[in-house]
Amino acid sequence: MQLEIRPDPAEVGRARAWARSRLAGLGIAADEPLAETLILLVSELVTNAVVHTGRPAVLRLSLPGAQTGSAASATVRVEVADTSSRAPVPRCARRDATGGRGLALVDCLADRWGWSPEGAGKSIWCELDRCSQPQEETPREGAELACGGGLSAYGGLAYEAV
Repeated sequence: MQLEIRPDPAEVGRARAWARSRLAGLGIAADEPLAETLILLVSELVTNAVVHTGRPAVLRLSLPGAQTGSAASATVRVEVADTSSRAPVPRCARRDATGGRGLALVDCLADRWGWSPEGAGKSIWCELDRCSQPQEETPREGAELACGGGLSAYGGLAYEAV
């Protein structure tokens, strides 16, 4: 499943609505923690593509097992491809900065994430395992990591996708 994204910040809301409808079609309720996390990940990755490249992008949502009815134990993949060849670069976000934490948040929430060249551009992706156990941390600890209040796997650096 994929959605064409125009280089317009209003597209972020459209991408969230599109992803919600796809999840609902698979029986994943909007108030389930999985759905809420996936929508946040969609929002972050699409925002990065729209804001930092100013070019069209493609949002892909992969739900393996959806066709066979075994989606309950599948890994869900969110992927955003754009035409910018610039790789995600480390960016240190100060405590009072209003941006620069998007991929740090993705790093905290996704089971895996990464990027790869795609054509003349790149694809940034993340995955959530539907059957994975919640991490042993309080919501406050996760928020502090994503917002620069703690150390991340990247030495306290936030990442900006460009």
